[in-house]
Amino acid sequence: MELSICRRIKWRARTSELPIMAADKQQWQVPALVQELSATVQEPPGRYVQPEQHRPAAAAAPPASFPIVDLGRLSSPSPDDDGGGGGDEAAKLRRALDSWGLFQVTNHGIEASLMDELMSASKEFFRQPLQVKREFSNLNDGEQFRAEGYGNDKVRSKDQILDWSDRIYLKVEPEDERNLALWPKHPSSFRDALHEFTVRCRRVKRDVLRAMARIAGLDDDEHFIDQLGGRATVHARFNCYPPCPRPDLVMGIKPHSDGTVITVLLVARGADGLQVLRDGVWYSVPSSSSTHALLINVGESMEVMSNGMFRSPVHRVVTSAENERISLAIIRTKQ
Repeated sequence: MELSICRRIKWRARTSELPIMAADKQQWQVPALVQELSATVQEPPGRYVQPEQHRPAAAAAPPASFPIVDLGRLSSPSPDDDGGGGGDEAAKLRRALDSWGLFQVTNHGIEASLMDELMSASKEFFRQPLQVKREFSNLNDGEQFRAEGYGNDKVRSKDQILDWSDRIYLKVEPEDERNLALWPKHPSSFRDALHEFTVRCRRVKRDVLRAMARIAGLDDDEHFIDQLGGRATVHARFNCYPPCPRPDLVMGIKPHSDGTVITVLLVARGADGLQVLRDGVWYSVPSSSSTHALLINVGESMEVMSNGMFRSPVHRVVTSAENERISLAIIRTKQ
C-alpha cells in the first residue's frame, strides 16, 4: 500500500461520534463481534477479507538494534549531557525518532505487578460471556453508535472492509468526565488497575515529551507539554485480536497512523503482530519480554507540533491462526 494512502487511514481518538439513526439501520451497520466469529467460522466472512493487494505478506524481522530507551536515565540530565538529557539514552531516542517513530521504554517507573494485573484483568474481561460484555456496548439501544464502550469501530459504508478485532474504548481523563457506566465491574480489579495505570502513564508521557523538546533544541523542556493545555484528554483502548482461521486474508487493524500526540502501548508478553512501515518495507515490532517495556508511538499531532521533525509512523496489526493478542493503548490527544 502506498504511504500516502496509508496515512489517510487514521485511528482517531474522538470523544463522540454522530449516531446512526435507528430508522436508517441496516444489518451491515451492526457487524458481528469478532470473538464470536473466531469461535464458529472456518473462513473469515467476506466483509473481513482484504483485497489481494492489501493482504499481509511476510514482514521483515526487526533489526537487533530496535530502539529500547531507559526512561529513568533519559529523565535525569546532567551537566555533561550537552543538553540532551541522559547522554547515550538521548542519542538512542533521537535515532529512534529519526528512523522509526516508535520505541520501547524500560525503567519507566510503572510497577510490573500493576502492568500484569491490568493485562490479566483485560484478558478476563474479553473472555466473559457475550451477554456480560454487552452491558458495556458502544451501541445505544443496540443501534446508535458511540465511540466509548465495547464492540467494533464505526461502520461507515456497506463496502467497508472490517478489522479482525474487538475493543473497549474508555475516556480516562479528565477524571470527572469518565462514563463509569461503561467501565467493566468484573473483574473487580479492572477499574482500580486502569485508574492507577493511567496515573502512572502521566509521568511517562511527561518525561518523553520533555526529552523530545530537548532533542528538538527548544529552550523550554515544557514546550510540548504547554502546547497541550492544562486539561488533558486521554482515552484507553483495549484491543482484542482473536485467532483467525485465515490470517493471510485479514487485518487485525488496517495500516494507519495515530491521530494523537503520543500513544503508550502495553502488550501482553510474547504477543506478536504489530508491524511498522519503514522505507516501503513492513517490519515486525518485537513484543516486550520479561522487561515489562512499554511501546511509545509518535502521533500525527506531535508531527504537526514539531513542524514535521518527529514523524508519525504508519503501522498495522496482523493476526494469528493460533494465538489471541491483547493490547492496551493509552491515547493522549491535543485539545
